[in-house]
Amino acid sequence: MDENCKILIIEDDESIRNLTRMHLRMNGFSSVFGASDGEEGLELAKTLHPDMILLDIMLPGIDGLTVLNELRSDAVLADTPVILLTAKGEEQDIVTGLELGADDYITKPFSRNILLARIRVLLRKRVPATNREAITLGALFLDASTRIAKLDDKKLALTADEFDTLLLLARSPEKVFTRRQIIESVKGGDYPVTDRVVDIRMMKLRKKLEPWTEHLETVRGVGYKITGF
Repeated sequence: MDENCKILIIEDDESIRNLTRMHLRMNGFSSVFGASDGEEGLELAKTLHPDMILLDIMLPGIDGLTVLNELRSDAVLADTPVILLTAKGEEQDIVTGLELGADDYITKPFSRNILLARIRVLLRKRVPATNREAITLGALFLDASTRIAKLDDKKLALTADEFDTLLLLARSPEKVFTRRQIIESVKGGDYPVTDRVVDIRMMKLRKKLEPWTEHLETVRGVGYKITGF
């Protein structure tokens, strides 16, 4: 798996960028690219279509959160896994980054082995499963193995978390999932995000799912469900 994956590191600290690139290459990732600022990073992302992006929040020029927002607004790059590289004391930036659709974060100085493990976990979610699972709910089509979502046969630009949330709900129509259940299913237990992150994610899903969004119901005081099927 690793040798076929392209990883883009957007980090202005040359030593961190080079050491991380070297460590990844030593561990089987042969296609690792680097950018020193946000503008260069966006250009490379649109050219390379990487399988993974490591994104520093504090970048010169275009900051990391702006880069992330641009990535999530791009139909081709919207579902590319992004791990934020953050400094201590950037808690609010981390929260904002997760709300914008970042898949994970790691705080500097970080263990390169831990970073490697997190990269591989996210990449495994993108590898097609052995058993194909496809779900059709009216005009909505979800393929769990290829992670493709379509509405009226048009491909949807969903982030990884948006896809996983929609898949969770679609697997059990009419079942109400609490916000905590959604967080634990998508990110794992004890993941440091708030209920607000789920609400923002659902708001973005509703916009992308128009007019099918009438089937995405908020159960006041509890959570969310898919209904009408």
